[in-house]
Amino acid sequence: MRRILPLLLATIAAPALAEPPPPLPAVKPIAFTERTLANGLRVYAIRDTATPNVSVQMWYDVGGRDDPRGRSGFAHLFEHLMFKATRNLHAEQFDRLTEDVGGYNNASTGDDYTNYFEVVPANHLQRLLFAEADRMASLIVDPAGFASERDVVKEEFRQSVLARPYGKLDSLYLPALAYQHHPYARGVIGSIANLDAATIDDVRAFHATYYRPDNAILVVAGNFDPAALDRWVDQYFAPIKRPDQPIPRVAATEPVRTAPVAVTVHEPNTPLPAIALSYPLPPDRTADMPALMVMQAILARGESSRLHESLVYRAGLAQSVDATLDSRAGPGKLDIIAIAAGGKTADAVEQALRGEIARMRDAPVSAAELAEAKTEILTDALKAMETAEGRARVIASSVLIDGDPRATERQLEAVRAVTVADVQRVARTWLADDRVAAIRYLPAAEGAAPEAGIAVAATVETRPLVAPRDIAVVTAASDAERVPLPPLGPVVAGHVPTPSATRLANGLTVVTVERHDVPLVTARLIGTAGAARDATGKAGTASLAATLLTRGTATRSATEIARAAEALGASIDTGAGREGSAIGITVATPALSPALDILADAARHATLAPAELERARAQAIDATQVTLTDPMELAGLAADRALFGASAYGGAVDGTPASLKAITRGDVQRAYAAAWSPDRATLILTGDITPAAAKALAERWFGDWRADGATPAALPTPVPMARPRTIAIDLPNAGQAGVVVSRGAIARGDGRYYPALIANTVLGGGYTSRLNQEIRIKRGLSYGARSDLHADRDTGWISAGASTKNASAPEVVGLIAGEMQRLGTAPITASELETRRSVLIGGFGRQIERTAGLATLVANQLLDGLPVDEMTRYTAQVRDTPTAAVQQAAATLFDPAATVTVVVGDARQFGDALRKARPATETIPATALNLDSATLR
Repeated sequence: MRRILPLLLATIAAPALAEPPPPLPAVKPIAFTERTLANGLRVYAIRDTATPNVSVQMWYDVGGRDDPRGRSGFAHLFEHLMFKATRNLHAEQFDRLTEDVGGYNNASTGDDYTNYFEVVPANHLQRLLFAEADRMASLIVDPAGFASERDVVKEEFRQSVLARPYGKLDSLYLPALAYQHHPYARGVIGSIANLDAATIDDVRAFHATYYRPDNAILVVAGNFDPAALDRWVDQYFAPIKRPDQPIPRVAATEPVRTAPVAVTVHEPNTPLPAIALSYPLPPDRTADMPALMVMQAILARGESSRLHESLVYRAGLAQSVDATLDSRAGPGKLDIIAIAAGGKTADAVEQALRGEIARMRDAPVSAAELAEAKTEILTDALKAMETAEGRARVIASSVLIDGDPRATERQLEAVRAVTVADVQRVARTWLADDRVAAIRYLPAAEGAAPEAGIAVAATVETRPLVAPRDIAVVTAASDAERVPLPPLGPVVAGHVPTPSATRLANGLTVVTVERHDVPLVTARLIGTAGAARDATGKAGTASLAATLLTRGTATRSATEIARAAEALGASIDTGAGREGSAIGITVATPALSPALDILADAARHATLAPAELERARAQAIDATQVTLTDPMELAGLAADRALFGASAYGGAVDGTPASLKAITRGDVQRAYAAAWSPDRATLILTGDITPAAAKALAERWFGDWRADGATPAALPTPVPMARPRTIAIDLPNAGQAGVVVSRGAIARGDGRYYPALIANTVLGGGYTSRLNQEIRIKRGLSYGARSDLHADRDTGWISAGASTKNASAPEVVGLIAGEMQRLGTAPITASELETRRSVLIGGFGRQIERTAGLATLVANQLLDGLPVDEMTRYTAQVRDTPTAAVQQAAATLFDPAATVTVVVGDARQFGDALRKARPATETIPATALNLDSATLR
């Protein structure tokens, strides 16, 4: 949903506080049990009876580093195939066992591991263990499933590498340049040529080689009976045989670079130059890692970090800058990527980056920087362990990356002990000038021939895949032989907390939602004015006003605000949606009062200084230039404008280059005044806090806030266009096409909301939804297809979409329209409806397990004009909505005859076919597109 949350991050941290700074956050060790089966499977169990769910995670000690010679991306391709059939499970049944019962599943491939993770209602644990064991022992690989999933991975490659701005830089080029010997040089996602070279025999050999109990760990976290867990693990996993052949292991090393290297590449759809610097690092388990973690935080974490403050804020040289500590089981790297600001040269950006690196080496960091970095790292650790799933991930990664389930715990303790001298020592050791690999990633000239890019060095060590002896070809069991699914256990009831609301004398509403299992609190202040009030031709006004909240007050400069919040380990997020604006922060409980001091100062006393406005405007323009080269992002923006015409609902919330240039300081001041007044604002506090404490803190920091000015006049209700329109936006050389189909719907307060929500979930909500089945699972045309019901306070719309290779765009358009039509004309079965209800209820339950998720939920419901306790009725509304009402909503709200269809991509590859299917298609060159006009011209 395009709402205010998740908000644009605008990090912050503490100059002179009204009270002493809190101590470093305490991170409680994870309590777990461990045992190893006779076949080598390591099992870790983390019990948490406060949740109604259970997380099951299988991590295999195989990743991109193990890709066979000539098969880069193979481990990742194999990850996809693990969701197909097994001897006892039908293809895609894993998704039926998870998503269709209110859970979810996913997987990821790193250089060092492949992990499979699920969260399901606790009474489904036995079934998940049975299923995980079955795909370890008896995966079926058939030609149809192999071909389809390989096509899906190709679309993922096109989406994340070819179509995404700067996608090649971090996915392919940085690893290829950073590693000259280690197989980490090959990007995990591989290449289309290598994917095409893979065979079914390769897949079977890979499974037999690496997918074995002595190369895996099982982590179960959540609400379970320990004795039952042990019994089920013994029942399903213990019989799996341990192969007698050894597991091939990567023995390659990477000599530390002793001479700098620099490469320049030119790529299409590169809106601004980028510079990347990569430095070699030791493995994650080495003693230098805690100091390197602190060093990275000082360099690049938050707006008060050295790189952001120097290159983005003060000098205005970069649109963005980040430093990623890419730690691994083997040699790692520190990747620093800066995207130049408009009009700035790559030379200037690189010189500034190297200057900051030299300053880190040559002079000690300050005691304040050291303390801030430690607080940020420890607070992030608290957030990572907020849920049972998060705690399982921490244990699993510690085992596979560092060989010790307590590794993260020990690493965090070592972070506490890092000194100023430690930081300078590791900077001098690992950030030496003779160790850097630099990439200049520049725009390709129009019409220029494609470049070869950066190839993987011939010296990189790889191995051919040697098939184990006597690989059994698994086939599906007959109905008589198929092992039935285990029975379900008793349902574990979940708890939905009831919000508590009070109102201060000045009109400020204070909402508290208690959750005391983790010492974290999210504070979010919302105002009921947003981008819907942006004037014609001035889209982005509310967004700029929100950004400027943290760019200076009467008593704090932007830099002081940033340092104040980050000293608390926090990020202040600000943002605007169509109907509201917000500012928020998540901190460890002891830091809440000083955090609210900063929050209140920013919301109440923002100066909106002219110099800060110009700085924020320039940064916003550069950010939009990047967005406008992404096919899917651009398709969504164009669809909004075409659907809502000249209304502010059609404008880009973050603005366009033209609209941002037109905004005056007076416009921003009016947007700020409309959003922030105590009688129209709500302070939401979720997590480790009581209503009494929340009210006391609200009185302290907001009690003397006084309403100033009249309530803004009501806006006219936006009316979506009701006639069909198809638009092709030509983005030459785009790596993929973005397809978006939108139509008007209903506001959140409409009585048809829940029927429409369920109908939309049938259409495109989740992996097993109709759109994803037709477009991804059956045809391999996309990495994923989905639809969303956007129901706001005053209006609503439905959008469906997918990314696909350019030539397939017309087919995807037809499939989306066909499924929307079928939704409204053919009966939805009771069994399908039941699974979609479970999807919604399960997703809701997982959202409220996090303090930030609770705050987001309450904020959006209040901005939609709903009662503060609406969340307590959500589950019953979804569960009890009549089937007839869902069918009626499907028939009246999803008719594709009134849709706006936008396709963005290389029109040379799809234009003729799209016009043949839809003769009225309008074609607009991306260079002529005007997102500030209802005609898009």
